[in-house]
This record gives sequence, structure tokens and C-alpha cells, in this order.
Amino acid sequence: MFPTGAHLTIIAGPVTLAELLPHLNAALNAVGTTLLVLGLLAIRRGDRQNHPKLVLGAFGAGLLFLVGYVLSFVLSGHQRFPGDDWVRTLFLVILGTHTVLAVTLAPMVLRTIYLAWRKRFAQHRRLARITAPMWLYVSITGLIVYVMINHIRPA
Repeated sequence: MFPTGAHLTIIAGPVTLAELLPHLNAALNAVGTTLLVLGLLAIRRGDRQNHPKLVLGAFGAGLLFLVGYVLSFVLSGHQRFPGDDWVRTLFLVILGTHTVLAVTLAPMVLRTIYLAWRKRFAQHRRLARITAPMWLYVSITGLIVYVMINHIRPA
């Protein structure tokens, strides 16, 4: 029970797709990050059966995220991070490294998956040692960007 005078506030009214997408995208990013970590742990344990399933799941979550991100941008456009202080500077540094690495990462992930699919495991392993930490960084910084935009400094 709630103490006397306490109120439970429930969000009223419809939620637009543009309002929902950032949260859905963050959930997809979190799922992708989790699957990627589990995939990396699987291969560390020598689990060659579950590793590809987990990594392909992370890739699928990433693709769904990308579709949602583009749709969100189309619906809402660019939004300036509010403020002109150290928090905004930190945000821009995180966003800048995230964006540059995300663009660089896309073809690397495709190539890494392709090499595994073609059973060229020595080359796959060499490239994955670079791709995996970059992918993890991009995933985690994506979640940080979401928290900063939607929870620390919402517009």
C-alpha cells in the first residue's frame, strides 16, 4: 500500500512512434550488447556451437537498431544536446568517437561474419580481435549517448 498522501502517476495519453523509438532503439542496443558479450564469452570457452548464434543475434539486433535509428532521425530530425558546459563537451566527445567507430565498424563486422561463413577461421579470428572490442565500444557508448540525451539532459 502507498502511504497516505502518496500518489502513483501513470503516463496518460497516446505515445507517438517518434517518442517511443529512442527507448526501443536503446532496448535493441542493450540486447545486441548482451548477445555480443555472451558470444565473446562463448568463444572464450571454446563453445563453437553457440558463438555464431549469439553473434548473429547481436548483428540482427544491430540491424533492427539501425532501421529504428534511421526512422527516428526521419521523424524527429537532429536534436542539439542542451547546455554549453562540460557535460555537453563530454557528450560530444563520446558521440564523436561512437560515430566514427560505428561507420568504420560496419564493413568490418560484415567482413568478419563473411570470413566465418566461408570457414576462413584464421582470417576471421585475426579480424575479430579488432572488430569485437570496437563493436563493444560502439554498443556501450550508444547506450551512454541514449542515457545522456534521454535521462541526464532531455531536450
